[in-house]
Amino acid sequence: MIIQLQRIPPGENHFLVPRLSQDEPGVVLVDATWGTLQPMQVAEGVQTIGEVELLAHLEKGWPVIDSRTADFFLTSTIPSAQNIPYPEAEARIDELDRERPSVFFCNGPQCGQSPTAIHALLEAGFPADKILYYRGGLHDWLTLGLPVVPGR
Repeated sequence: MIIQLQRIPPGENHFLVPRLSQDEPGVVLVDATWGTLQPMQVAEGVQTIGEVELLAHLEKGWPVIDSRTADFFLTSTIPSAQNIPYPEAEARIDELDRERPSVFFCNGPQCGQSPTAIHALLEAGFPADKILYYRGGLHDWLTLGLPVVPGR
């Protein structure tokens, strides 16, 4: 038996980044109807990580790259993240650390911004083993109650 699954279609007022409920403290509103689901493995040689690994990465002070556009970054981002918007990734390749891996993230599992940046970097010759992909992005980060800060 074959089962066909379809995603819920986007609503009229969809939003890309989860937000706190105005009515219920501690409740996060999530719109999961936008975008295109991204694969778990973004590219050969690039490791996908979860929140525990990202927290350990942050504790070491290693680089985290928010590949979303500046308007999203300035609103909120993961603490200590640097903004390199996905269309600028290849042009800003020299800003990346070649000694320690950088974690790339965007809006969430249905956002293609980090995968686009990662593919551009790989095509430009950046080593895959120096790229980590946090597929959950700000979507999962916020829904798990992890902290964000305004970008600077």
